[in-house]
Amino acid sequence: MVASKGIDRYPGGLNLTGRLQSNGTELKINLGLKLENGKLIQAHGGSILHFDGIFYWFGENKAGRTKPAKPNGPALNRVDVIGISVYSSRDLLNWKNEGLALRGGDGAGHPDLAFRGIVERPRVLYHAASRRFVMWLHIDDEKYKTARLGIAVASKPAGPYIYRRSFRPHGEESRDFTVYQDDDGFAYIAYSSEGNRVMHLARLASTLDDVVPGFERALVGQSRESPVIFKCAGVYFLFTSGCTGWEPNRAEVFYASALLGQTWRSLGDPCVGGASARRTFMAQATFALPVPGSPGRFLLMADRWNQERLGVSRYIWLPLFVVEAPTAERLRAMPAERERSRVRRGDRERVVKPAARAVPADAALGLDVVVRWHHEWDVQTLDVLPQPRSRGQPL
Repeated sequence: MVASKGIDRYPGGLNLTGRLQSNGTELKINLGLKLENGKLIQAHGGSILHFDGIFYWFGENKAGRTKPAKPNGPALNRVDVIGISVYSSRDLLNWKNEGLALRGGDGAGHPDLAFRGIVERPRVLYHAASRRFVMWLHIDDEKYKTARLGIAVASKPAGPYIYRRSFRPHGEESRDFTVYQDDDGFAYIAYSSEGNRVMHLARLASTLDDVVPGFERALVGQSRESPVIFKCAGVYFLFTSGCTGWEPNRAEVFYASALLGQTWRSLGDPCVGGASARRTFMAQATFALPVPGSPGRFLLMADRWNQERLGVSRYIWLPLFVVEAPTAERLRAMPAERERSRVRRGDRERVVKPAARAVPADAALGLDVVVRWHHEWDVQTLDVLPQPRSRGQPL
């Protein structure tokens, strides 16, 4: 997905009706996280591909038993590899289970996909020249020492995908990652490397299934992971989390005028409102989906991990705004909504004051990124922003 000044990248337009709601522990799509058959949606660490009028939501299937971390075993709580699930929708509200796009397990035909491994964060690109779909994956062992990128291909967006290989890009470690295809067709990858202390960025080959020679080091020594790339008004943004395993932490957004060859500068924590903004609303971002016809508006997809039962981890979707700095300040100054969370202090509600920014907005940029907590929100109202105050008018 690409966001730009002409953000409407959906041929024929898209009529988003109904309501996407977040109640503090889960994304509600119609009846919630369950499909008509009552099963939970299994699309963790996911991303969305829009193709031929249909949204495809890819993610990790973690429906198995959660196994605990051990000193001589898994580095983190884990679920044996099942595979990559895919769900389809025309409106982002009603989802159909398309099954496993990529099947994992010991019978999957490749050791990278074995039960005891790690298969995470699927990202899918469409290669128009060959009419094939290329899935990128984080491939690892249970101790997170292998640190490789995996490649699978398919002739249809929902698969089935055929696993091809894994490799270390430029011989370097690769853990949490994302891929991004720009307006000009070139695609890029960002991945945590060097013991997760440095973010690497590189361009993909024209075939979209390899990297070209050469990479750049960014955010050196800052230990950021789970990168999410989006673009607005010619500026690239990199949304990241800290490295704390399944535990939530503070988000930080960086920006640059190009994905390569530029210095990434921090805009600080974009999250405001609610009781847990300083911990990304108890979640970890995974993807930013542009809202069609609305420049600077995105749906930020995030996972609220339940490390004791990974298969019931929840999904949080919240509005993300890229706006001019004065508008951002008004968004940040709005009274915080009541946040109900079963994760923090039972089901009790509480209101908090907006937190001070760790890093002020860059005046030279003129833009800022804001993710506000909304107990309930409607995608149709994402363009309704706070207006400048007249004298004596409260926020």
